[in-house]
Amino acid sequence: MIDFSLLTSVILGVVLLIVLILRFKIQAFLSLLIASIFVGVLSGMEPLTIIKTMQEGMGNTLGFVALVVGLGGIFGAILEHSGGAESLAASLLAKFGVERSPWALMLAGFIVAIPVFFEVAFIILVPMVYALQKKTGKPILLYGIPLLAGLAITHTFIPPTPGPVAVADILKADLGWVIFFGLIAGIPTAILCGPIFGKFISKRVQVSQIEITTETKELENLPSVGIIISIIAIPILLIVVNTILNSPLVGEHIIPKKILEWMGMIGHPFSALIIANLIAWYLLGIRRGFTKDQLLDISTKSMAPAGMIILITGAGGVFKQMLVNTGAGEMLANYFANEGVSILLFAFLSAVVIRILQGSATVAMITAAGLTAPLLMESVSDPQKALLVIAVASGASIMSHVNDSGFWLVGKYLGLSEKQTFQSWTAMTTLLAITGFACASILSLFF
Repeated sequence: MIDFSLLTSVILGVVLLIVLILRFKIQAFLSLLIASIFVGVLSGMEPLTIIKTMQEGMGNTLGFVALVVGLGGIFGAILEHSGGAESLAASLLAKFGVERSPWALMLAGFIVAIPVFFEVAFIILVPMVYALQKKTGKPILLYGIPLLAGLAITHTFIPPTPGPVAVADILKADLGWVIFFGLIAGIPTAILCGPIFGKFISKRVQVSQIEITTETKELENLPSVGIIISIIAIPILLIVVNTILNSPLVGEHIIPKKILEWMGMIGHPFSALIIANLIAWYLLGIRRGFTKDQLLDISTKSMAPAGMIILITGAGGVFKQMLVNTGAGEMLANYFANEGVSILLFAFLSAVVIRILQGSATVAMITAAGLTAPLLMESVSDPQKALLVIAVASGASIMSHVNDSGFWLVGKYLGLSEKQTFQSWTAMTTLLAITGFACASILSLFF
């Protein structure tokens, strides 16, 4: 049975969240907390219970997310300042050649966005797009769209980027499975949205050649591409190997319990990222002439964007906990189970609606995860939870438009008008969302 008063409190809570962000321009962290209190009050929760629920939701969420996002932020900042992103892109372009350079840019974006924030990675790598356009005289979208596709897909699908980490924690999904499915869904999505769509749209949207002067590092002074790929791969491999070894496929009947316990610690995201940070600190920092003070300054500055993501994620945890403690989550779970509605589809569509209405992919992911988490039954397996993360991430990527800062960033750096940005970037993010969800839906048939 549907309790319509409880359902109304949830719907009004989401509406209030969107109004606070869009109409009153209140920061997402504060808006999520206000919306959570609003849901608690409307649902008839006792005043002190509302406060305890907020504390519970914040504490349970930040215990994991704060460490992973913080460590990931430091790791990405060291890679960024070392010139590792430029090194990787230049090496891939040299190997692929000019004719296949859209594929090289897609791959460069796909790898670089694992440790580096989307906006920062784009600004670092976009000079490669300018250089190729100037060299070949071909449309800038032929090179820009593949780069953007690689960046956007990894930033959305593959930990330790903040979005999937936060959603995975709220849904209690194993990061190893999220990485595994993120790669499986991300690779075909990147190919379709990158080189294929880029070739298609570049013939239909004519953009004037732009002249932008950007500062780039001397190629001979950049770190080895082999070192960059190895350092990025270390935490991912440790997390995935730990997931595989501790899965029912392997487990104690093949590997001694003591070894599994140690691997469980080494391959945990906390330890894996600490190891990656220490290696990056030495190989990309000390070995390349950075002083300890410089590295400390780089690490400290990386905490600013990470801190905001951590706070928003914590507020999302509060919203989720409010839905659990009011009983709204259980009510919706029973309803969807009785009606045979796919939770995967609900997760995707809730992220789509919130993304389109208020623009921020991060807020859409956190809110949709908060709405979805209370619907999960005990029978939902780790692979199924990971696929829900991909569904939420896909929905939160859809239709970037004028209320998303990424829309204006892409338009500015690629010299696009608003109409051209809609035709290229907005269309690409929509294709990305649909393809990512389609991949998650197909995978759900086998897991």
